[in-house]
Amino acid sequence: MVVIGNISVGGTGKTPLIIELVKQLQSRGKKPGVISRGYGGKATSWPQVVDHQISAALVGDEPKLIYQHTACPMVVGPDRKQDVELLLSKYSCDIVLSDDGMQHYALQRDIEIAVVDAQRLFGNRLCLPSGPLREPVSRLKSVDLVLYNGATDDTCGFVMQAKNCQKLISSESVPLTDFKNQTVHAVAGIGNPQRFFNMLTKHGLNVIAHVFVDHHDYQVSDLKFEDELPVLMTEKDAVKCKTFNLTNHWSVPIDIKLSSNAQVKINQLIDSIDSFNKTGV
Repeated sequence: MVVIGNISVGGTGKTPLIIELVKQLQSRGKKPGVISRGYGGKATSWPQVVDHQISAALVGDEPKLIYQHTACPMVVGPDRKQDVELLLSKYSCDIVLSDDGMQHYALQRDIEIAVVDAQRLFGNRLCLPSGPLREPVSRLKSVDLVLYNGATDDTCGFVMQAKNCQKLISSESVPLTDFKNQTVHAVAGIGNPQRFFNMLTKHGLNVIAHVFVDHHDYQVSDLKFEDELPVLMTEKDAVKCKTFNLTNHWSVPIDIKLSSNAQVKINQLIDSIDSFNKTGV
């Protein structure tokens, strides 16, 4: 079991990291599966298997996004033990990744990877409710790897990057640079929406920002504005809005680029999993 989590509230970039890790494991011939809380999902029974048919409204936006990119076996629900049991009963996975779960100590884990926002770091370094931390900073000393989102080349971490925009109602894709010097509406219902707005601004877009709460349950009225300007949104938001039949609305997919230092350490962790599977010790 590999747990990918954080010690702070708000978005740190776990979802694109999990997608990248799953793809790397798949490329090495592994059979990864993913479990997740499914936060925001409205299913009336748990756990739920994520597949092509099930909607983000039922299982949550992040699980649907992970499955959309990887097609790997995925189960979501509030009871992580039940999630793992269902996952392993239905699929021949040889490694399980937990989306979040560092604070779920009943969940057995072999490897822990913590993600830290390189810009925000730890705020006032106090735990909730006095600060933004779920656990003290000292907790990071016990994990196997700390990755910094927004890392420089010589830091262990990754940067998030966007190249194209995908139209919500079709397969049309255009470079993000097509919107350079244009004014756009930017919609984000994620843990750290300012990161999305800053990324668009860095690409030369003039941004009218619209912030929604994380995992917001969108309605068509949320996304209609009194002009004809393009509307760009995070891919996490877009998975919940594809049926809205909006004609000038675009998703901005994100991928990550690991620093060389981070890639070396991740390779070492994957190798350690292989070694464990072969020796059983």
